[in-house]
This record gives sequence, structure tokens and C-alpha cells, in this order.
Amino acid sequence: MLAQSSKQLEEFLLSVETEPASEFIDGYVVAKPMPQGEHSTLQSALVEWLNRCLKPNKIARAYPKLRCTFGGRSIVPDISVFKWQRIPRRSDGRVENLFELAPDWLIEILSPQQSHTRLVDKILHSFAYGTQMGWLIDPETMVILVFSSPDRVCLVSHPTANLPVPDFASSIHLTGQMIFNWLWE
Repeated sequence: MLAQSSKQLEEFLLSVETEPASEFIDGYVVAKPMPQGEHSTLQSALVEWLNRCLKPNKIARAYPKLRCTFGGRSIVPDISVFKWQRIPRRSDGRVENLFELAPDWLIEILSPQQSHTRLVDKILHSFAYGTQMGWLIDPETMVILVFSSPDRVCLVSHPTANLPVPDFASSIHLTGQMIFNWLWE
């Protein structure tokens, strides 16, 4: 069964990329929903903000919609944050195209008609392969689920509460209010 799943994953990775992206999860190809206004607004603003805070000192880099293949899956988180030294690079230092590892920090933004369960499963699976933190942002309820380990989850609903971040990003102070205010810019 494992050999069959590995072969299916290889075939999936050789297929033509779709827009929106498809993911390979537990032997199935799963289409991601097309991002809409709230989702795209939050995703682009958060990537820009994280990179402004983390990239200049080469702490980490945030990527939107980056395919990450690991643990028999190929997923495309809304935002993948990699510590600087874990970013795959070619021998000349240039960033690799293929990221065959889990992000250090995985951020998903819930879209209408998207399954909470599927996103939680993606975050939990990533912890087994090195992810340090996962966020699930729900624009509709303006709540953020923060996963600091597979068995430690907190729901952040107070707008001015500081959101937990991974240790490598401890200089960041971000609140739900800051994130959700981007929807009114």
C-alpha cells in the first residue's frame, strides 16, 4: 500500500499544476478552493508583514501558496514560514524550486465552504514532520486557532491578545485585531 501511495504521489507531482492548487493527501487529489476577497486580503497582508519583520535579519521568510511535499503528502498551505537556515537552496545559494519539507510555521485561512477538519488535519500532520506552530484563521468569526503542538491548541478570540508565535519569531507582536483590521484597509 505504501509503495502504491508513493507512486501516486510521484505521478501527482509530475502532473500539470492547477489553479487553484490541488493537494495530494492520503492517496487522494484534493482541490483547494479558489481564494476570495477576505482570504486574499489576509494572506497577502500577513505575508508582507511577516517578511517585513523576519526577512531583513535573515530569521525566516514567509511564502504564499508554496507547495511543500513531505510525509507522503504534497500540500499548499496559504502561508508557509521557513526559518532562514531551513530554506532549501542550490549550491550557489539560490532558493530551490522544490520544498520537500514541512514549514516551520504553517498558516491556513478558512475559506467559505472549506472544511475546518481538513485544515486541522493538515496542520496536525505537519507537526510530525517538524512544524513548530500552526494557525487557522477564520475571517468569518474573527477567531484564530493556534496550534503550538499536536495536543496543545488555544482559541484566540480577544482582539487585543498577543498571538502566540514560534520561538524563532519571538520579536513579533501580532494581535487578532491587527490581522482582521486589514479587511478594512
